[in-house]
Amino acid sequence: MSAENAGSPETLENPLKKILREGKPVIGSTITVASAETAAQVASLGFDFLWIEMEHSPITLETLRNIILATRGLKAVPITRVPVNELWTAKRVLDAGSLGVIFPFCSTPELARQAVAACKYPPHGRRGSGPGLAAFRWPAPEGYHTFADNNVMVVIIVEEERAVEQIDAIAATPGVDVIFVGTSDLSFSMGYRGQQDHPRVQDALKKVVAAGKANNKILGLPVKDADQIKKYVDQGFLWFQTATELGLMARGARQLLEPLGRAAEPLQKGLLY
Repeated sequence: MSAENAGSPETLENPLKKILREGKPVIGSTITVASAETAAQVASLGFDFLWIEMEHSPITLETLRNIILATRGLKAVPITRVPVNELWTAKRVLDAGSLGVIFPFCSTPELARQAVAACKYPPHGRRGSGPGLAAFRWPAPEGYHTFADNNVMVVIIVEEERAVEQIDAIAATPGVDVIFVGTSDLSFSMGYRGQQDHPRVQDALKKVVAAGKANNKILGLPVKDADQIKKYVDQGFLWFQTATELGLMARGARQLLEPLGRAAEPLQKGLLY
């Protein structure tokens, strides 16, 4: 169901919130290429959301806006990871029409509160009012400001050991919708440089899960395939970041070429991005 058709005739609802409220997982593909057409193709494949990547890709605000316009009416909801947790970075992507913000390195309760404040209008937060472009993308009958306060998703990423040490306070932050664990960066922070299955990293993950469940937060992870999604759903995770558009292209090529003995080895084995 596209976001344009969600909610009652009097209101518009973020489809992701409805799916999650029903206890079902949401699955997103990561967009890293500065191409609105590519993003639109991915948005039509069946994913619930697009993780539009502005921390680790060359996507600009102008490209973001074109992607958001190109995906209007398609199933996948545009959610954007900003480069840093700042009021202005969130404001720019929200005003472009993103229906959620993913904040990297939310390692303290203060940063978690700052993320929420960046996504809410006063008196609930500090977002400035100038949503002309966003209102065009989300023409909510109740008015964009009310719609945004109820539907913009706040996703914070736990990816440092110091965040795990404060996870109970972070998870208790009102207004945070999703606690996403960046397992790769977390492993680097703990000294294991990508060893995401290391027992200490897994113990840290369990602490995040416990805190998230205790505070009724949605839990998220990066995953590589359907088997991982099924495994982590059983552990209580419902928000999943999957392969990039380039990763999907590579998988499709290998599926075609491997039976012919012509598939190339990926340049970077085991990396999601």
